[in-house]
Amino acid sequence: MGIDDRATVARIWRGWATVDNADAYQAVVDGEVMPAIMDRQIPGLLGAHIMRSEDIVDGEVEFTTIIWFDSLDSVRGFMGDDYRKAHVPENAQAVLSRFEAEATHFRIVGEFA
Repeated sequence: MGIDDRATVARIWRGWATVDNADAYQAVVDGEVMPAIMDRQIPGLLGAHIMRSEDIVDGEVEFTTIIWFDSLDSVRGFMGDDYRKAHVPENAQAVLSRFEAEATHFRIVGEFA
């Protein structure tokens, strides 16, 4: 998996930006949002991947974020009891055209290389 062999939970969230705002969104995520999350040194947070779609659909670029945790309790340490709620700071919302209100959590049940 590359992040850490301890990862058991993937928190997956998606947002969309217009073609004109895609670079701005990526800059906010790379320069502000993810560094702020990682600086919190949340126990059990193992790392993250940000993915940007190569496809443009209806004038939008899709971004998918996967944050890796060692347990669902660690996700709660990140978000609190309402752990499904999306974490989308205002500066990121300002350049997104839409986004999922909740993240989805998956338990890792297999790995193939």
